[in-house]
Amino acid sequence: MRRPLVAGNWKMHGTRQSVESLLQGLSQQDWPSDVDVMIAPPALFIQQCRDALTDLPVRLGAQSCAYQAEPGALTGEISPAQLRDAGCEFVLVGHSERRSLFAETDEIVCRKFAAALACGLRPVLCVGETREQRDAQLTAEVVGGQLQVILDTFGVGGLAQGVVAYEPVWAIGTGLTAEPEQAQDVHAMIRARLAMLDDEQAQRVQILYGGSVKADNAEALFSMPDIDGGLVGGASLNADEFGAIVRAAGRA
Repeated sequence: MRRPLVAGNWKMHGTRQSVESLLQGLSQQDWPSDVDVMIAPPALFIQQCRDALTDLPVRLGAQSCAYQAEPGALTGEISPAQLRDAGCEFVLVGHSERRSLFAETDEIVCRKFAAALACGLRPVLCVGETREQRDAQLTAEVVGGQLQVILDTFGVGGLAQGVVAYEPVWAIGTGLTAEPEQAQDVHAMIRARLAMLDDEQAQRVQILYGGSVKADNAEALFSMPDIDGGLVGGASLNADEFGAIVRAAGRA
């Protein structure tokens, strides 16, 4: 049985003061015992979050990492080993904003996935199609291609050491959300693709949905059989809203 996971991606938001307020709000939430929870703050606030999360069942993640595990001359980058040392357990790789705004290729995403695993982090592999690609009925081809690079290197068993997050690009930060059945179709396609290679391992892979997840649509999304939780953006910046989303995962 796959445990639900709800992850909050804070993106480039926050000041020390606002993060302190948000963490205080998170400390007051009623967290269900059967849902894993993770937040990915900006790197500057990882230590602040680590100190505040000591007594909370909330795990820590990062929004990106360098594509090599060992130290090196990569000015401005943060290695997965450094993130692990700072207390992170997860790291996002291949988020659509990294792919589109920073030109991260599938090869770079694969190298980051490998570096994260080598350092004991669980990489959260983000995949998804644009509106134009969906309209052209290329969703399976695009998402499948993004997955295949990882599968060619690590197989389904290696992928199962991480997490998959399906985030349709057209639903990220737009207020648009895939209907539960639309999201389930893609999640089922992903799992079926994995099952063709290794059915046992495919059933272990957590597949999250991301794209304007909110408290009022979370339970309907999470009740779908192949949706194992959510990667939440803007709503994770509100403690009460994020807490409600996590509790919805516990009910689904």
